[in-house]
Amino acid sequence: MPQDAFARGLDPITVEVVRHKLEGIANEMQQTLLRSSFSPIVKEGLDASSSLFTMSGETLAQATAIPIHLATLIPVVAKILETFPIATMQEGDVYCMNDPYLGGTHLPDVALVQPVFVDGRPIALSATMTHHQDMGGMSPGSVPTTATEIFQEGLRLPPLKFREAGKYNETLVAIIRRNVRIPDAVMGDLNAQLAACNVGARRIAELARTLGDNQALAIFDELLDRSEKLTRAALGSIPEGTYTYVDFSDNDGIELDKPIRLEVAVTVKDGGFHCDFTGSSPQVRGPFNCVPSGSLAAACYAVRAVTDPAIPTNAGCFRPISLALPEGSVVNPREPAPVNSRTATIKRITGCILGALKDVLPERVPADSSGELLTLMFGGRHRDGTAFVTGELIAGGSGAGPHSDGVDVIETDVTNCMNLPVEAMESDTPIRVHRLALRENSGGAGRQRGGLGVLKEYEILDGEVAFTCRGERHFFAPKGAQGGSEGAKAHAVIRRVGGSAEIIPSKAMTILRAGDRVIVETAGGGGNGPAAQRDPQATARDLADGKVSS
Repeated sequence: MPQDAFARGLDPITVEVVRHKLEGIANEMQQTLLRSSFSPIVKEGLDASSSLFTMSGETLAQATAIPIHLATLIPVVAKILETFPIATMQEGDVYCMNDPYLGGTHLPDVALVQPVFVDGRPIALSATMTHHQDMGGMSPGSVPTTATEIFQEGLRLPPLKFREAGKYNETLVAIIRRNVRIPDAVMGDLNAQLAACNVGARRIAELARTLGDNQALAIFDELLDRSEKLTRAALGSIPEGTYTYVDFSDNDGIELDKPIRLEVAVTVKDGGFHCDFTGSSPQVRGPFNCVPSGSLAAACYAVRAVTDPAIPTNAGCFRPISLALPEGSVVNPREPAPVNSRTATIKRITGCILGALKDVLPERVPADSSGELLTLMFGGRHRDGTAFVTGELIAGGSGAGPHSDGVDVIETDVTNCMNLPVEAMESDTPIRVHRLALRENSGGAGRQRGGLGVLKEYEILDGEVAFTCRGERHFFAPKGAQGGSEGAKAHAVIRRVGGSAEIIPSKAMTILRAGDRVIVETAGGGGNGPAAQRDPQATARDLADGKVSS
């Protein structure tokens, strides 16, 4: 425990107990959020997050959840504090927001933020963010790959009061319900967020009353300062210098033959971590632009990935970070550029930041992972006329480490969702899943093999279904490390009932009809080290398991 704790008159044991308590509160919020939500993308896919903040807008503790959400909540909370000054807040107030150009990330990700009061004094903020299955816009699921402006992507919410003094903003609720395709599910998920915020508020208030609110606030400050010192010390162990990396996204969903360049120069110096994205593509026509909150999320994740995992994750970890984001570029677009597919770009940004450190930190940074979160959206109507919108979030393989193979079909870096179980999709939609299997030969060869991607096949059973495919890595394979080979590229095809086949060039929006099938194959991770050095027994196991064919 640093001497500062003693200087503040704090008991080191109490500080450590409070640190674990805060993390426990955030995770209790997360479990409440996941167990109370209505939509499959949350209750099965786990695409939601919870966090605690100080009244100055700094992260206090995070649940084990989605790194994109946890970091993009930082500018969201800042904007809410700017719009609603602390002096105007009262117990029972809850604020909401999703506008990417005011600090949000994309329109389906709606944040709720609730001030925590103790004896009439606000001492902390309880916050949640959920990816909502639909927020309106031009396509079911609100992630249209052909959007050319944000107005086509759904309902934009600036900082607003969702509840005031414990009462719902009924005008806002009515507007939301009239602008989404599945209003009951959306409101159910918003109320699950509210329940999670309430849990956080109650637990923080109980803690502050036990400690005394002044002591609690002093401990909050101590925890943030301690994490900053530990993070700067860990960054100081990295050789100082500027390290560069370049990678490409397939296309922007509009110009399908035009790749998107992501370039970063990472400077590690004097305990600081600076990412300069000069050289990245100008903003694109399609929705693969990334607002600054997304680039911040990538950098926050990267810093935590290359420093000591035992450091408590809070705002102190992020204080060493600075960013240079050229205005009008794909990492800092001008409004009203579309941004709904920013996850694909954030994942590539994260891969570039880590890739820049691959050679200087070979024991910590693996080969490139698949770098894709394949998003599939299906929307239509049941025979009784009720609407359905169902989303799939499908992973590829992770990159191989210096001493271990990559993991098959796993979320990596800034995403941390789960696939939708076959039973959940088939019970909610007129869709049958015919195949779900590891994709043979998709991991990059190496001394350590890259993780495998997945193969999944769907058939439409009835009616017409609006289909959105947001893929990546169809044209640019994940790179290996230290002489390892690339992972396999992704592939997707629609086989129409008449026998024709339509290759999906990474992105597609179309109508599927009864008998049509969609077959997707995600990318594998890159290999690590020369393949000639692979243990023959490991190769034999791969052959026996069907992971490789030769």
